[in-house]
Amino acid sequence: MKLRTLLSRMKWFFTVALATVMLTGCNGQFVVLDPKGPVGKQELDLIILSTVLTLIVIIPVLIMLWIFVAKYRDKPGNKAPYKPEWEDNKTLEIIWWGIPIVIIGILGVYTAKTTFALTKPPVQNVAPITIQVTSLDWKWLFQYPGQKIATVNYVEIPAGVPVNFVLTSDAPVNSFWVPQLGGQEYTMPGMALTLWLQADKPGSYLGMGANFTGEGFAHMRFHVIAKPQSDFNAWVNHVKQTAPALTKAGYQNLTQPSVTDQMSFSSYPDGLFEATVNKNGGIYMPMQQGNMKKEDTPADNNAMKNMKMGQ
Repeated sequence: MKLRTLLSRMKWFFTVALATVMLTGCNGQFVVLDPKGPVGKQELDLIILSTVLTLIVIIPVLIMLWIFVAKYRDKPGNKAPYKPEWEDNKTLEIIWWGIPIVIIGILGVYTAKTTFALTKPPVQNVAPITIQVTSLDWKWLFQYPGQKIATVNYVEIPAGVPVNFVLTSDAPVNSFWVPQLGGQEYTMPGMALTLWLQADKPGSYLGMGANFTGEGFAHMRFHVIAKPQSDFNAWVNHVKQTAPALTKAGYQNLTQPSVTDQMSFSSYPDGLFEATVNKNGGIYMPMQQGNMKKEDTPADNNAMKNMKMGQ
């Protein structure tokens, strides 16, 4: 066997081995490709469209690369045409500029359309609920302004109901992400951003912080538990009757860098979320205020009034 042939086979062997080792880390769970809600499904459609459009460029380029290398390589007896004075080709110019422009146009229009659609509730005929999310060092605090309860490192929602997550941070910038329900959104000190998500069916869905925030970052994981409306109401009543209240002192303890288990609170100080946003700048995105005025429950509207008073 010639040395060149041996080296070529070894190169392919190590490439396949390296790809196998790297893909093993995926553990067979491609949660982004297995959405469980309307937001995640729309984003999966966008991923599939982007992949197909990209392959329209990548596959022909790879094929041409292989053809050019095989046909025009410098080897004895090669009779391929050699044109050192070649300058341009209008047909080829139109092809390699025209196709990418068309692809970018299609992808841009579809991406903009999907992005604006996702700023609204996934379904219009069901009353949404609001959950205020605060990222801390290194834990997540969830406040329910309509139910007046709070949780740490887990969140329960009614299945089939749009959830308006209002996001901020009382720690470094982080990113709130529940892959099977939809894309991520940043949590930033002094700002309140919104993210609409919905779970079609009851289940438990992994959530996480997608921005590195220090040594406890790896523990910033939580579960979104979707359950039928009646079970959700029963859970709210159970928390109100059995959990302790979250005080201002208790909240200050939560803001300290530490890793904690799941916690539940039967109540929390009025205006806690708004005060957290306002103390760092108090910027509320216009889209958030518009959504809350039009579509939230009476209890959520009261929270909005408190928010305005804090500005």
